[in-house]
Amino acid sequence: MIERKEYLDKLISLKDKDLIKVVTGIRRCGKSTLYLLYMDYLRNNGVKEEQIININLEDASYNFENYKELYDFVDKKIDSKQSYYVFLDEVQNVKDFQKAVDSLYIRKNVDVYITGSNAFLLSGELATLLSGRYIEIKMLPLSFKEYLSAFNDFSVKSKYDYFLDYMKNGGMPGVIPFVKNDIENLDMYLEGIYSTVIYKDIITRNNITDKLLLENILKFIFDSIGSSVSTKKISDTLTSKGMRTSNHTVENYISAFLESFLIYKAERFDVKGKNLLVRDYKYYISDVGLRSYLLGKRADKDMGHILENIVYLELIRRGYKVYVGKVDDLEVDFVAENRDGYKYFQVALSVRDENVLERELRSLQKTDDHYPKYLLTLDHDLETDYDGIIKLSVIDWLLNDE
Repeated sequence: MIERKEYLDKLISLKDKDLIKVVTGIRRCGKSTLYLLYMDYLRNNGVKEEQIININLEDASYNFENYKELYDFVDKKIDSKQSYYVFLDEVQNVKDFQKAVDSLYIRKNVDVYITGSNAFLLSGELATLLSGRYIEIKMLPLSFKEYLSAFNDFSVKSKYDYFLDYMKNGGMPGVIPFVKNDIENLDMYLEGIYSTVIYKDIITRNNITDKLLLENILKFIFDSIGSSVSTKKISDTLTSKGMRTSNHTVENYISAFLESFLIYKAERFDVKGKNLLVRDYKYYISDVGLRSYLLGKRADKDMGHILENIVYLELIRRGYKVYVGKVDDLEVDFVAENRDGYKYFQVALSVRDENVLERELRSLQKTDDHYPKYLLTLDHDLETDYDGIIKLSVIDWLLNDE
């Protein structure tokens, strides 16, 4: 198992805190494995086996028809003499699960951990019932640093070559064995993830009947990462191809994609006014490997936007709120915000061409404030400073903590 150190350290820091720990993220991104790693930590630090109660609600052997059956099952394993750590994996599969979670939470000797593959988990009644009593850990597929940790033979491939593989294969933890030993069947594995997300988290949950329309909307978004997209543009494009739909339908499907953590939405940000703009959004996908599977050879045509997608996800991992910046009539690829302020990022495959370099620097030069500015590229050149704008190798940036 690849150690997901940042997520594991977060769980360890929250141990025995009076909060429900909620790990969310797209299916197969590693949520269950994270809990297994954390359980090992508990065992290695004096927690006995009977104090750990682990229930994977995707497992058919657990067939709870309602929250009361789930609660009663856990309750029978608990006494008042010692502490317990209760893990409920894919808890949204149980009707009214939030009532069981709340009932376990109020017991002083129970530390509750849950996972879910749909943002619905933290909407509606659960958010109301548990308001202020839970903390969400948003999990993503493997970062490039985590991906690279699974390989140790750099005499065969360089970090650059591994990164090119990562750009194509993505970061789902399960891709590693296929990349190492069975690359011919990688698409079969990715198809399994895609089908599970589409059917369990999107079609079934949202009572969607037109699978063909759904897939065409999703292909449009996957094909448009890093580009401005509006519901009208999607609707008009599909209608012109004979698939009549409406803006409202497209909006509903996009909401379902967002809720399943299949895609993420980047809002526009006015750099000079420091405020959000109501305009077309950009969408990025949770895993570029799924894009390769869905689009086939067409997925390779826009490596610049794939690189941009990888940088976007890394900024999210590092705890930033991430926007697309607007400076007058120019665009900054990413404005990353945290408590310390802002950082600006421009992303390009290469800036060896002087005209490309000038174009990529222009928007950063116009930001006209003191916040850090970075140009990330695949070029192997050493770090360079253009009047305060730092050019970095994107691979070095991905592999090093800030």
